[in-house]
Amino acid sequence: MHRKSAYILFVAVLAMLVIGIVMLFSTSAFARDSHGNMYFFIQRQAIWLGIGLTLCAAAALIDYHFWQRTWWLWFGLAAVALVLCFVPHIGMRINGSRRWIAIAQFGLEPSEMAKIAAVFFLGAWFSRYEKESGTIVYGFVLPLIVTGLLLALILFEVDLGTTVLLGATIFVVMFVAGVNPILLGSVSLAGLGAILLLATHISERMSRLSAFLDPQRFKQDAGLQQMQALIAWGSGGMEGLGLGNGRQKMLYLPYAHTDFIFPIIGEELGLRVSLAVISLFVLIIICGMMIALHAKDRFGLLLGCGIVSLLILQAAVNVGVTTSLLPNKGLPLPFISYGGSNLVACLFGVGLLLNIYRQGVLEPKQKRTALQARTTPRI
Repeated sequence: MHRKSAYILFVAVLAMLVIGIVMLFSTSAFARDSHGNMYFFIQRQAIWLGIGLTLCAAAALIDYHFWQRTWWLWFGLAAVALVLCFVPHIGMRINGSRRWIAIAQFGLEPSEMAKIAAVFFLGAWFSRYEKESGTIVYGFVLPLIVTGLLLALILFEVDLGTTVLLGATIFVVMFVAGVNPILLGSVSLAGLGAILLLATHISERMSRLSAFLDPQRFKQDAGLQQMQALIAWGSGGMEGLGLGNGRQKMLYLPYAHTDFIFPIIGEELGLRVSLAVISLFVLIIICGMMIALHAKDRFGLLLGCGIVSLLILQAAVNVGVTTSLLPNKGLPLPFISYGGSNLVACLFGVGLLLNIYRQGVLEPKQKRTALQARTTPRI
């Protein structure tokens, strides 16, 4: 299974990219801001896809230890880019959040870079301080302080969804590295409580929580997206209405081409294809973790676990939101939703996994076995 994990991973990602392009073509023509050009979003996504595939190939070819040595550079660039979101005429304010910076005619979301940079740092840190992973200072306090800088900047953008996603990924990597689970559990509960408390003091986020608790009452305003998404699911049934025949994308379901593209898949292609998409993400979990567990060193293991966590947790949140199992968070579906920054970051992560696999396979078996015996106290 391990020998074929990279190939299965690549095929799964390729299948989702194809589904994403097809569904974007089906939905984007009805988007409100298509500037009168029905191919506007397709053309932009094609550009981002080209950039993402180029970075994926580069990450697959460059020794992943390069990122271990230069983590401080990418961490610093991510922090600076997050700060630029608050600079007038550079940062872009959309729907009450400052998540983007304007570059030419494109919008870049620095939090995508920050997620990768945080994983670089954690992998490098716990590789250097392997024996201190169980201590409070080097294994818990200092890593949280450093990553907390990125979390704070993302939180101040009023991007609660990405804050929770990155925080959960950080805790997954720290758990795998051998940090005390009691400490992690306590801080995670405290963090979730703080996020909920903050959400209750932000009118837009509070309305989303209220709509989640009572969708019928808020179905015309804050709960409109999730209510229309449920209608899309019900309309599609098992077989679907047929590709291109969906009705919710016709300005009934806002942002059908981005965060809520998954219900359109269910409406047009049916439950079978929707479950097939979820199965592809399950394959990513299995293959990605298989690659990480067979990495030739500790940094490869932690880096692989971090990348898989970023991809799968984001997918899980998106599916949960679009099926009304979670409050609306505004996170895209990896590889499928429209969104350049996220697509590039996801493909770059896939490239990292492929490089970890390549080096793990090429490493002599006896040397790799000796290293894996002490890779981590948790796995």
